[in-house]
Amino acid sequence: AAKNNLFLEDLLADRLAGYYELLARWNRKINLTSLDNLDEAIDRLILEPLVAARYLPATANLLMDVGSGGGSPAIPLKLAVPRLRLTMVESKARKSAFLREATRHLGLTDVQVETARYEELLARPELHEAHDVVSVRAVRTEARVLTSLQAFLAPGGLILHFRGPAGPAVPASLVPPLEWTATHPLVESLQSRLTILTKRRIR
Repeated sequence: AAKNNLFLEDLLADRLAGYYELLARWNRKINLTSLDNLDEAIDRLILEPLVAARYLPATANLLMDVGSGGGSPAIPLKLAVPRLRLTMVESKARKSAFLREATRHLGLTDVQVETARYEELLARPELHEAHDVVSVRAVRTEARVLTSLQAFLAPGGLILHFRGPAGPAVPASLVPPLEWTATHPLVESLQSRLTILTKRRIR
């Protein structure tokens, strides 16, 4: 954390360690994520979301994380910014079971897990334009995908796209009403980046 100019209070550090330990324990039984290299795993799963938390607007309260898998970036973001009301979307039942156990184990409130593909949730009108932020990692951001994801965002809301070093800073597949806002470096050792897209308000 110090290498990335992050200061962690003891309570947050303890809860992040508790999340990582639970993830490692479950990962031995079901394949949640790659933990082959400890430093790299902590950088990607823990530190990337903590750096990204700097870019959350102070007014952001409702976060939807799509393809939550082993819970990163969603759970570290929630631990770092407790006011967030979090919805994790994960299509695989066993991974969803882990997300529910992690929520219980860490005593998180205002968290729900949807065991579904995000495309299925488009059929639920109450989720349309209901979120301030949608976070996504390891999802191909084609025009079709971005069009679907922006449906969950309130006007002025953000998509936080966690990315590796490859590809242009500005996605080539952008479609209105989304527009590129910025691409920020995350963790130097990984050369990872965070691309922020904003849902333009239609006047």
